[in-house]
Amino acid sequence: MIRQIRQFSLCSRRLADFSHVVIGGGAVGTAIASELQKVPGNSVSLLEQHEMLGMETTSRNSEVIHAGLYYPPNTLKAKFCIRGKELIYNKVDPHIVPYQQCGKWVVAQSEKEQEYIEKLHKNADELGVPVSLISAKEAARQFPRINAKAGALESPTTGIISAHDLTLFFHTQFENDEGTIAINTRVDDIQYESAVPQYRLVCTEKGSGEQFEITADNIINSAGLFAQEIANKVLPKERQFKSYFAKGSYYSYAPENPIPTKDITTKLIYPCPNPNASSLGTHLTFDLGGQLRFGPDLEWVDKETALDLDYSVSEGRLAEAAKSIATYFPSITVDQLQPSYSGKKAKRTLQTITSKKKKDSEGLSTSWA
Repeated sequence: MIRQIRQFSLCSRRLADFSHVVIGGGAVGTAIASELQKVPGNSVSLLEQHEMLGMETTSRNSEVIHAGLYYPPNTLKAKFCIRGKELIYNKVDPHIVPYQQCGKWVVAQSEKEQEYIEKLHKNADELGVPVSLISAKEAARQFPRINAKAGALESPTTGIISAHDLTLFFHTQFENDEGTIAINTRVDDIQYESAVPQYRLVCTEKGSGEQFEITADNIINSAGLFAQEIANKVLPKERQFKSYFAKGSYYSYAPENPIPTKDITTKLIYPCPNPNASSLGTHLTFDLGGQLRFGPDLEWVDKETALDLDYSVSEGRLAEAAKSIATYFPSITVDQLQPSYSGKKAKRTLQTITSKKKKDSEGLSTSWA
């Protein structure tokens, strides 16, 4: 049952309405809320601006369980990605949250890319992430339709998962522990009251337009594309963030005479990333039903706020996508691709966008960590 929270008093209180308010009901927000509500003495509220949980970034991605092999040792991104992956595999019933530990190949096409996967192998070893190198000959034997001219790095603990069911799993746990959820609820303002101390949140129920207030001892910002805007409601002006957005489009495989996915690959296929780009390239994945898809590509979006983002996929990008995909799947042609869907990511600063060394943390994989 979805519990609304307007029954709480709008007047000042000595004690906050909640110990924690989590803003954002995607996979990350629901996981955090669920874990916090398990702690004795906590009273947690989850606020979500859409009519359902998991409708934004959670529903627009590759649905990959990442192994954690890209991140430097002794970093939080590596720690959380590996821990989150282990929790999913060890604690989630695949009959409740469908997933598949299918594995992944990072394929190399040149001597330089071969050096890259060898360095990636060394990094994964330092992290304790199982990987193995596959020769070009062996790669061609296993998947003759896939190009790996200089070999491949295999990551057996990479997988795929239903993002919807993972979010529903956390949602169910949270409600079973009597957590409070407010959907269709926008956060308009946040004030820190140092005398109490507590946070006062001014919210609007979007359906009725009714405004109300709640108080909390702690706020967790998991608002995804709107995380910078939420942070700016608390931060002083000189410390506020500007949002930078990246759009990633996905393409479905729709040839006139389709080849079954299992005859192309049973592994996810990732190209070696372009050293001058800040993404992992347009990769090949498939969903739990075996439907092949390619993406995301990368397109910077000049918008001031996430409210202005356009989720359409331009057919004008098909040729560029096909060219990228053909490096590892040479039989692909433009007419075999169809625009499918797009997702967005928010970057905190322009430095985050242009840095070659920074890589995004993967929300689905790290959500439980």
